[in-house]
Amino acid sequence: MLEGPSGRRVRSEAERARIVAESLLPGAHVSEVARKHHVATRWQIYDWRRRFRQRGMLAPCEAPQSTFAPLVVESALEERHVPAIKLEIAIGDVVLRTDTAIDGEQLSRVIRAVRASR
Repeated sequence: MLEGPSGRRVRSEAERARIVAESLLPGAHVSEVARKHHVATRWQIYDWRRRFRQRGMLAPCEAPQSTFAPLVVESALEERHVPAIKLEIAIGDVVLRTDTAIDGEQLSRVIRAVRASR
C-alpha cells in the first residue's frame, strides 16, 4: 500500500483482491473488514467487488447460499388451547356474557331462566 500526494492510499490489485476475498468469507462483515484494513468506507469494498465482477474475476453472485438452522424439538408439542369467541346476549336490561364453548342446551336453560325471572 502506497500513499499518494493527496494522502489517499493506493492499493495494488492483489491487495484489493485479498480484501474482497476476506469480505466474502462466511460470517464476515464488510464494515469490520474495512476497519481492519483501514479502508475509508465499506462502500469502497463493495465498489471493488463490483469492478472484479465486471472483469470476470468474481462470480456474478457472491452471496453465500442460504443456510438453515436445524429444527430441534425438546418436547412433544401439546395441543394449543384456542381462545373461544366471546358471546354476548342481551335480553331486555339483562346481558349474558359467555364464550361459544358453552353447551347449547345449557345456554337455552339460562335464557329461559332469565326470561322467566323478568
